[in-house]
Amino acid sequence: MPKITFDQVAKSYGSVEVLPPFDLALDDGEFTVLVGPSGCGKSTTLRMLAGLETLSGGEIFFDEKPISKLEPKDRDLAMVFQDYALYPHMTIAKNMSFALRLARAPKSEIEEKVRRVAEMLNIAPLLDRKPAELSGGQRQRVAMGRALVRDAGTFLFDEPLSNLDAKLRGKMRAELAEMRDTIDKNMVYVTHDQVEAMTLGDRIVVMSDGLIQQQGTPEELFKSPVNKFVAGFIGSPSMNFIDGELVDDDGKTWVHGDGFKLPLDLDISARMNDVQTRAVTVGLRPSSLTTDISRGAPIELKVVVSEYLGAQSVLVTRCGGADVLVETQSTSPVRAGSVQTFGVLTNEIMIFDKASGLRL
Repeated sequence: MPKITFDQVAKSYGSVEVLPPFDLALDDGEFTVLVGPSGCGKSTTLRMLAGLETLSGGEIFFDEKPISKLEPKDRDLAMVFQDYALYPHMTIAKNMSFALRLARAPKSEIEEKVRRVAEMLNIAPLLDRKPAELSGGQRQRVAMGRALVRDAGTFLFDEPLSNLDAKLRGKMRAELAEMRDTIDKNMVYVTHDQVEAMTLGDRIVVMSDGLIQQQGTPEELFKSPVNKFVAGFIGSPSMNFIDGELVDDDGKTWVHGDGFKLPLDLDISARMNDVQTRAVTVGLRPSSLTTDISRGAPIELKVVVSEYLGAQSVLVTRCGGADVLVETQSTSPVRAGSVQTFGVLTNEIMIFDKASGLRL
């Protein structure tokens, strides 16, 4: 399995620059997730790696070997597409073995690999059927199986679960996570779903407008986002943002805003000493607000909507002109329209520059 390196890789369509020059290194045996909103360049990056798009600049290396001039079939890659891309006139067994038959592999080897992968994906009873006779989830397993039987060094996944309903997507996500732990291969996975990214990735690369915003483990991105975009994109429910102003009062640093005044912890206050701007954006995770006001700084919020989710509820509240999400236990129902006092865990407050969006 090669170490994959993007060296000043760029992509343009005519005069339109889709991906400015960027560097990225993917470690051997790593499950890397490229995540971001539609149009951020993640699928284009994957397609350049696969050889389905030409580079406008830079080079891609497998270990120390440049591969941008190689044909897709010569890159030791297998790809799973968003739309399954199965041959409708072939049985599942023939769909899965197509690449091996093109390579003229021995029949016994083909049958053994197809059987082994089909058993791993729980589709062994379906091998004699055709794609039209399968459900969406079964077709997606076949598409994955077709890639796996190739036994390539690197597997590429281009939003493979986006066509499935929510329940099936969750089931397939769990199966992918199990497969990741049993197959020691490079895997590069593209998605716009941050839940998939957080649950599957050894490392997540967050992209926006063709730029890599941040990369790291799921925990690093959740706890230490470098800017407002990453903080808002990673985590579910998403982070709350409220505009405010830094104020020094009574020997402490506070953040003031429409409808709130919150003290900053000493370590956060110390970081604010060198900050020139006073106009900031406060970032609060929904889990950073609690109904136990003894645990944090008090803040009054008007409850607009209470979304009951079973063991938990998500409250949509209002602070001045901003909506604020609060995660609570469902044991104590909260009535919509009421004004409630919550405790803010001040050690979990994040402060962002209002103009640039960078975390201070």
